[in-house]
Amino acid sequence: MSVLFSKLKIRDLEFKNRVFVSPMCQYSSLGGLPNDWHFVHLGSRAIGGAGLVMAEATAVSPEGRISPDDLGIWSKEHEEAFKRITQFITSHDSLCGVQLGHAGRKASTYAPWKGTGQIKPEQGGWKTIAPSPIAFAENYPTPTEMTKLDIQNVISQFAESSQRAVRAGFNLIELHMAHGYLIHQFLSPISNQRSDEYGGNLENRCRFALEVAKAVRELLPEGMPLFARISSTDWAEGGWDIDQSLYLVHRLKNLGVDLIDCSSGGAVIKASIPVGPGYQVIFSEQIRKETGILTGAVGLITSAEQAEQLLATGQADAVSLGREFLRDPYWPLHAAKLLRQEINWPEQYLRAK
Repeated sequence: MSVLFSKLKIRDLEFKNRVFVSPMCQYSSLGGLPNDWHFVHLGSRAIGGAGLVMAEATAVSPEGRISPDDLGIWSKEHEEAFKRITQFITSHDSLCGVQLGHAGRKASTYAPWKGTGQIKPEQGGWKTIAPSPIAFAENYPTPTEMTKLDIQNVISQFAESSQRAVRAGFNLIELHMAHGYLIHQFLSPISNQRSDEYGGNLENRCRFALEVAKAVRELLPEGMPLFARISSTDWAEGGWDIDQSLYLVHRLKNLGVDLIDCSSGGAVIKASIPVGPGYQVIFSEQIRKETGILTGAVGLITSAEQAEQLLATGQADAVSLGREFLRDPYWPLHAAKLLRQEINWPEQYLRAK
């Protein structure tokens, strides 16, 4: 029996397999609303057999978007627009999740194929906020340091957006605490140089992340899983690292977070990252073993054999694929064949099985 295609139970949800679609920004939204592109992009991965289809980083406020082309879920209109997508995904035997995020100092920037760096307010951008007034890079905006009122407002936005996600039909929520975006900015001493209770020592730098997780968990149905994606390390001297991640994960687990999606990087623009096949799996394995929480492995996982091996050896409980799903929406169907594992195909595609 393949581990990759075995079921996984988390709270009241049962995943038909352990192949998850990573949240991947599409930069194809107008006003934060999902459209036909998102319907086809996400829906095709459900038809392709993924156990979980995760929508991209979805902003909890207009100012929380990375670019003007990002998805959001800050209004009733957004909530309603997602329903067609979530209903389609779940009707094809997959589960659907949404990654809630806020870009902080990395907001108000161009979609990758439109340019780089800051979009100024007079060009359709907006003023950004962060734990400290430190720009991510020379061509990025210098953010305004968040007041305690700002911090509480953003926590409320995460909580309110989680409720919208529930009503929109998502089966689970992931909190984006990685890749140099706002929650990660509070965690990393590189971007957080505050002197109040939200900065300085490790406990203080984790406070915002924990308050967001607590606020969201308290409002979710008991049976709905809550995930968190973290950057396990900044890959930079004096930055966030795996030991600090372990402290954070212990605290998140106690608050009711069910799975840690173990990524890395994003806090600094010129980090030295040893990129290679499965280069982040070491983090999912260590976090899983030392905290007892479920973990997801991500990062250049491309083959069925590679995914099967890392699960079978206890390095993670699920695998999240990004670029490989962009290349092949039907990766799970092909992987099952390679592993000689019988799985259901859509009836419309049976003639090709």
